[in-house]
Amino acid sequence: MYNNVTLKTIVKEDLPDIWAISYGPKADLEWMKFNGPYFKDPIKTWEEFSSGYGMSLLDSPMNQVIMVNDTIVGLVSAYWSDADLKQWLEVGILIYDFKFWGKGIGTTALSLWLKTLFNHFDYLPHIGFTTWSGNEGMQKLGEKTGMQKEGVIRKVRYLHGKYYDSVKYGILREELPKTISR
Repeated sequence: MYNNVTLKTIVKEDLPDIWAISYGPKADLEWMKFNGPYFKDPIKTWEEFSSGYGMSLLDSPMNQVIMVNDTIVGLVSAYWSDADLKQWLEVGILIYDFKFWGKGIGTTALSLWLKTLFNHFDYLPHIGFTTWSGNEGMQKLGEKTGMQKEGVIRKVRYLHGKYYDSVKYGILREELPKTISR
């Protein structure tokens, strides 16, 4: 169990470290097997990352790095499922190195992220995420942070000749556990 888990706004100086653990020389790429692998996202070169996706992370209230003892281990993100209406917020979380999985880091980081987002968007009653039935760790993470399974769309995610379910989790502001309440 790691006690020193924090979130931090992403600055340009963080990009080399994020790339190194996500796609670069320090990356084990195990995370790509669970993060929507049916989309077949490519492994990004430094040039692709630093001029594209990486730039979108900078100084954004919708993205932060997950820090453990002042070392970047992953990202949390948020996006509007309803685009410009900005009433339906979805979140994501990535811990890149599988050696950090199952140690409580994700639970702490997602709990902090939910609290941060509910405080930042004080009008929102609900925050959710979508995963797939092949990602049992993400489903357990939702449950550990007090989220409810809100929906299952059966057999819509196709990977390696097999169909998987899309699974939705969500939490209402008033359901935030007391340990992470405002």
